[in-house]
Amino acid sequence: MSNNYIFTFQPTFTQGLILGQLSVLILLGTILRYLFLDSSQNPFETTSYHPQFERNLKQAPETHSQSDIDLTESLDWFNVLLQQVANVYRSKLRGDMPGIDGDEIARQRIEAYANTIRPSGFLDQIKVHSVDLGVSAPTLFHARTREPDPNSPDAPQEIEFDAIYTDTLSLSLSTSYVFNYPTPSFARLPISLTISLSQFKSSISLTPPSPASPAPVLTFSISPNFVLDLTTTSLMGSRAKLANIPKLHELIQHQVRRVLGARATWKVVLPGLASVAEVKQEILRTEKDEL
Repeated sequence: MSNNYIFTFQPTFTQGLILGQLSVLILLGTILRYLFLDSSQNPFETTSYHPQFERNLKQAPETHSQSDIDLTESLDWFNVLLQQVANVYRSKLRGDMPGIDGDEIARQRIEAYANTIRPSGFLDQIKVHSVDLGVSAPTLFHARTREPDPNSPDAPQEIEFDAIYTDTLSLSLSTSYVFNYPTPSFARLPISLTISLSQFKSSISLTPPSPASPAPVLTFSISPNFVLDLTTTSLMGSRAKLANIPKLHELIQHQVRRVLGARATWKVVLPGLASVAEVKQEILRTEKDEL
């Protein structure tokens, strides 16, 4: 009988090659899991460093072309109103509490919201370490009217603005990417992130309500070609850490752009003329008619 066994007590060249490849794979997997991955049940305890965003408020440009000066001045009152509205939202997010107490309330609320929208299949619990809600508001300038669509002569005339927003807005968090192979929760890759806003620029269209609409609304839309600059600092790994990976920055910027692009239109219900439910029904009816 011929011997068809792969392994014998006298190793051959083929057996040595197979054993060598297996040993390299095992060694590589052990190094990766020991240095970068975390198999503990409390991944937040293994990552003690959380990069913080340095407060450095960048002011929006104050100079515009001579032809825009009058239009810019006409928007001064609206920019003041935007600042007050932004301050109210910040105060309510902080539970109307000043100082450290307000910061903690805002942190808890943002952490709870982040965990409701996280993809739980491969992302562990999100821990928010600090939040900076900023101090500024978008600045509008260069207001102008847009020519009406010749195919829709009854449509209301749109007004367009340019907007720029720079602030200290930032978020510092940590989480873990969960590896579910070869077994569920086989290992975790700890990730620490700080995401801060550098600049947001876009044109904004304001569409007045139509008198013929059964649920009149003011419609605000940002341009799909908006400019978004984020500053991201990151650390990945458990014992050995990889800092500021460019691909991770690109992924975060892409996802934030995608969310903003998907929610680029806001409708404001006119008081006393319609309810939010009626506006939603009108939007659904309009979408069905367009289809």
